[in-house]
Amino acid sequence: MNQKVTSFFIITSLLLLNLSYCINPIKAQQKIIQLYDKVPPGAESWTWQEKETTKNPFNTRLIYNVTHPTLMAFIPNSSISNGTAIIVCPGGGLQTLFIEQVVDIAHWLNEKGITAFVLKYRTYHLVTDDAWTEMVKNTNDKDFEKNVAQIWHLELEDAKTAITYLRQHATEYKIDTARIGIMGGSAGGTLSALLAYHYTPKTRPDFVASLYGLIADSVRKSGAVHPDAPPLFVAAATDDQMIPVSNSIRLYNDWINSNHSAELHIFSRGGHGFGIKKQNLPSDQWADLFLYWLNKQVLLSQ
Repeated sequence: MNQKVTSFFIITSLLLLNLSYCINPIKAQQKIIQLYDKVPPGAESWTWQEKETTKNPFNTRLIYNVTHPTLMAFIPNSSISNGTAIIVCPGGGLQTLFIEQVVDIAHWLNEKGITAFVLKYRTYHLVTDDAWTEMVKNTNDKDFEKNVAQIWHLELEDAKTAITYLRQHATEYKIDTARIGIMGGSAGGTLSALLAYHYTPKTRPDFVASLYGLIADSVRKSGAVHPDAPPLFVAAATDDQMIPVSNSIRLYNDWINSNHSAELHIFSRGGHGFGIKKQNLPSDQWADLFLYWLNKQVLLSQ
């Protein structure tokens, strides 16, 4: 990924907030699951502490310097629970996580009978207490791509660990071990795609949804897509001025050129960061289309 694209991607994840999900506080404390019993592999030398702030243009909760990845569990009412689980990945440009935005997605999934798990994955180290300003400044650092290279690897390991954890604890959460997927938008969509390209037999997601993610060559796997690649749902908007729609098309083409199941929705309007909040734009249809796709994958039946 070249410097121009990297900077473009980081800024994208930041501007996403002004366009996407309903910004609501977390309604109630959910169960927090620690993904690692000890210091996560690759973070042995990390001495900084996780922090959060609301000092940003959107006055929303911003988490940074994540060192200990977690899952936040959102459990649907038992009367409608269907056994499907989805790991929801927040955006934040590798350096921060905007958790509240994906919490809205998690609550929406619960309404559909799906058990949701918001993944708080490791982020690039910020050295000041002004996370927003430092984040924007970092995008112009000529060495930024090299500096964040390890983070791509670590967040992928966090996603793999999350898949493994859910399969091991499926009975506890009343989920089906063959119905565990991952989804996300922007940076979260990139992480979802990363896992789709780079899983192992034990960490294979059963389905993947990537919304307006950056699918650069450094994200894609060298060589062919896995022979047992999971079904893929991709959505983006033609007028996305942040991450070109060609990224989503590239991901889709990798799947169909390998004769794997994939569905692509490119909306004429919707910009970057369309989410659950209706905007009276064509992209408003993505959520219903996603549910229809899940149903056709036999993932919504009880």
